[in-house]
Amino acid sequence: MRLVDLAVKLEWWVAAAASVVLYAMTSASWWLFAVLILAPDLSMLGYLAGPRVGAVAYNALHMLIVPLVLALAGHVLGSSMTTAVALIWIAHIAIDRALGYGLKLPSGFQDTHLGRIGRRELQAPVTPD
Repeated sequence: MRLVDLAVKLEWWVAAAASVVLYAMTSASWWLFAVLILAPDLSMLGYLAGPRVGAVAYNALHMLIVPLVLALAGHVLGSSMTTAVALIWIAHIAIDRALGYGLKLPSGFQDTHLGRIGRRELQAPVTPD
């Protein structure tokens, strides 16, 4: 693994940890956290309609723009629940990125902006004749 890749993964792990720490500061229920941490992955159901629709659905819930705006709105409006939901969402995205799961390309679920995910195809060993 290249040093730059390690640095990027570390940044995402720090972002995930910061989201969890900030979530704890909201005094929201950890049950809420447990229930919602995987909620953005329900967007994968879009793949039932094909890879293009699936990529759009997945990416819509895996970009930081909406949860960051939601967190800001929660803070400005004094809504700890809104802030808590946004922080769970941010934690989910950060963990995904730290694990190497990127935004999806319309060519297929395994194709992401970070590269291809999943098992690499093994080539058959060359045997001498």
